[in-house]
Order: sequence, then C-alpha cells, then structure tokens
Amino acid sequence: MNWIILIVAGLFEVGFASCLGKVRETSGTEMYWWFTGFIISLVVSMALLLKATQTLPIGTAYAVWTGIGAVGTVLVGILVFKDPVSFWRIFFITTLILSIAGLKMVSQH
Repeated sequence: MNWIILIVAGLFEVGFASCLGKVRETSGTEMYWWFTGFIISLVVSMALLLKATQTLPIGTAYAVWTGIGAVGTVLVGILVFKDPVSFWRIFFITTLILSIAGLKMVSQH
C-alpha cells in the first residue's frame, strides 16, 4: 500500500512542477490560480511522501519519489510545454524508469 502512496506522491510532484512552469508563463489572476495549484500539490506530495516513509526506507522512497517526479515532469514538458525531444533525453528517461523499477524490485518492503 505504501508503494501506491509513494507513486501518488510522485504524481503530485509532477503536478507542482508543472504548476510552477505555468506560474512562470502567466500573469494576473491566472498566475495566482496556478500558484495555488502549486501549493496544494506541494503539500499533498510532501504529506504522502512522509506517510510512505513510515514503512519504506527513506533512501529508496526519496529516490523513487524524485524519479517519478523527474520522469513525469519531463513527459509533461514534452507533451504539454513542447519541450525538445531527442534520442538522449528519451534514453536517459528510460534508464531512470528502469532504475525506479529496480529499486522497487530490490526493496525489502
């Protein structure tokens, strides 16, 4: 169950990083809405990470959390923000995904 909580925490990390990107691109009332989404996503992500680390090793949980956030943020950047796509970006994102799966497989919990 705590692995699911950790995955959801990582998805909220993608949310706060994406909201931060939109805050940078907008102004006025729209910027404040994105900033509110950033704060809410940040708080939820941290709370779920805290919950997951109650039973998972902190090093593993943090690595998986940041990995999910990094992979998800790159994908959102490519799909939503039209960030550049290259062989090496995809290659290293793939190795990061494999590393996250490897940490899950070798974890004792």
